[in-house]
Amino acid sequence: MTAPATTDSEHDAAPAAPDQGGRAPRGRYGVLALTAMLVVGLLLGFGGGLLTPGLTRPGDSSVEAGFARDMTTHHTQAVEMSLTAYRSATLPGVRQMAVDIASGQQGEIGAMQTWLRQWELSPTGSQPPMSWMSDGATVKDGLMPGMATPQEMAALRDAQGIEVDRQFLDLMINHHLGGIHMIDAVLGETDNAEVLRVARTMKSTQQSELNNLRQLQAQAKG
Repeated sequence: MTAPATTDSEHDAAPAAPDQGGRAPRGRYGVLALTAMLVVGLLLGFGGGLLTPGLTRPGDSSVEAGFARDMTTHHTQAVEMSLTAYRSATLPGVRQMAVDIASGQQGEIGAMQTWLRQWELSPTGSQPPMSWMSDGATVKDGLMPGMATPQEMAALRDAQGIEVDRQFLDLMINHHLGGIHMIDAVLGETDNAEVLRVARTMKSTQQSELNNLRQLQAQAKG
């Protein structure tokens, strides 16, 4: 069922409180709360990344560095999509999923950026994106596996009503599938204990979220 449309003025009229199900509020105050959560997640990710063992230091063209850089870019788009869904989606489950994805992946971004600093490497590097993956050359239009095109991102931002939910779910399912493909690639190549630990956690989280996303997708199409 499509939720009744609301205006920005209605959202800004008063602080939004959580509903009876404990879901995060929307509107200006809800977005501020989510922004604060993302900052906290990023800081926690930085702290978690500091646990990285320092026995070996991956080089600029290493699998580990390529994964950290490219997955940061991949995660950044997921956070952007999730913020759009949090603001505009109509299904409570979709909004909650958006919060979970945004906060979780922001924390992982913090951890990966900490690795690069500890390895004394640039956040961008000199190698082309995806060059660390054996099938990286097959990536089209410079997009990593599962990433949305600029046109798809624009359509998501412009969507209204239940179309926000549907487009977000379609895009995020593909995004997670592409992310898992990248995670499998680094799991097959690295022997860095911290990278292995975080990558395995990423995969488990995204596989679980995929199940929930597909259930929500069926609900949105119903």
